[in-house]
Amino acid sequence: MKILSFLLCLPMSTVCAAELTISAAASLGEAFTEIAERFEAAHPGHEIRLNIGGSGALLQQIRAGAPVDVFAAADSETMDRAAADGLVDARQRHDIAGNALVVAVPADTQAIPASLTALAEPTVRRIAIGQPDAVPAGRYAREALQTARLWEALAPRLVPAQNVRQALDYVARGEVDAAFVYATDLPLQPGRVKLAFTVRVKTPIRYPIAPVADSREPGAARAFVEFVRSAEGQAILRRHGFLPP
Repeated sequence: MKILSFLLCLPMSTVCAAELTISAAASLGEAFTEIAERFEAAHPGHEIRLNIGGSGALLQQIRAGAPVDVFAAADSETMDRAAADGLVDARQRHDIAGNALVVAVPADTQAIPASLTALAEPTVRRIAIGQPDAVPAGRYAREALQTARLWEALAPRLVPAQNVRQALDYVARGEVDAAFVYATDLPLQPGRVKLAFTVRVKTPIRYPIAPVADSREPGAARAFVEFVRSAEGQAILRRHGFLPP
């Protein structure tokens, strides 16, 4: 039966079953879980495996030869590097969503910082931030702090996180006094974190997606990208709080 199935799929028929591995930025986790379920329902026989993590770490996995079919990053810079190295099909690259960078604090905090400058107050001793060289949220935060001329002053207080969700966990557990996260992350810790303020960023926060150049299922990979861009896929992203691309 497996041999028959293989022969039937030789012409790249869209009805052929495929197993796809989707590497997606940590902040896309919940939205892409729902998108994957909808995609599987619309494409019987297809199976989606989600690989969720920091965008920089995911890129390193692809560069090392990990069997990935689609890459969705949390910033343009990471996808630019992937395209420059020929790791993704740049012709099929598209922005699928936007987001906002915010500072979150523990829910029981009484003195809530209202600006980046307020993070320099003595009451704010530890600030979680995604590692700027690997985590887009951390890179956006570093850019904002540098613009405000606060990066060097706050550097001793910064607690690095492997991805934006780890930064969120740190502040939810009260291990830090504040954390740079995305607006879409706040609802994931109801009653444990609250919004302090929204950070103005110079570089717009956009999420690009593209099929991986070495995908073993290029047709299905393109179909998944198109599903994310479809009205149904975009509606799911909006329900999870993402902004239009």
